[in-house]
Amino acid sequence: MSWKLHIDQLCSKLKSACFILRTLSSILTQQNMKIIYFSYSHSIMTYGVIFRGNSTDRNNVFKLQKRAIRLITNSSNRTSCRRLFKELGILPLQSQYILSLALFVAKNVELFMPNSDIHTKNTRSKSNLFIPQTRLAKCQKGVYFAGIRIFNFILENIKKVSDNTNKFKSER
Repeated sequence: MSWKLHIDQLCSKLKSACFILRTLSSILTQQNMKIIYFSYSHSIMTYGVIFRGNSTDRNNVFKLQKRAIRLITNSSNRTSCRRLFKELGILPLQSQYILSLALFVAKNVELFMPNSDIHTKNTRSKSNLFIPQTRLAKCQKGVYFAGIRIFNFILENIKKVSDNTNKFKSER
């Protein structure tokens, strides 16, 4: 199955979810709409997000996510979603992508090599993960390299709790 076909199917499913939300918006409360969003739209959108979160078609998926958020809150099409995401406690697609990458690295930390294994000098970045050198942009934009870059930006106190997934998600 080609990648473009997969994204088209994803967008089609998300459009169906928006239709369901629009149809039910007049009879359900915002809390019930949010439950429907998480059970249908969010699960579709976040499935495999670490693989397609850096693709060029992510904007189409994000637009559909914003449409769903506006339907849940009964807002107009011109309303900014930044505040709505915070009120509902829903992560935007890019934030979900970053969280998923960080969780992937935290759960599979044995696949990665820390800088302290490469050199013995006591530097500020000794606890960061080592980024192997490669010339191919396709490799550099992949899950492995993007995950390392994201994980290296995380604060040290959050990295220390990376073995506990729930605590890792809730740390700030």
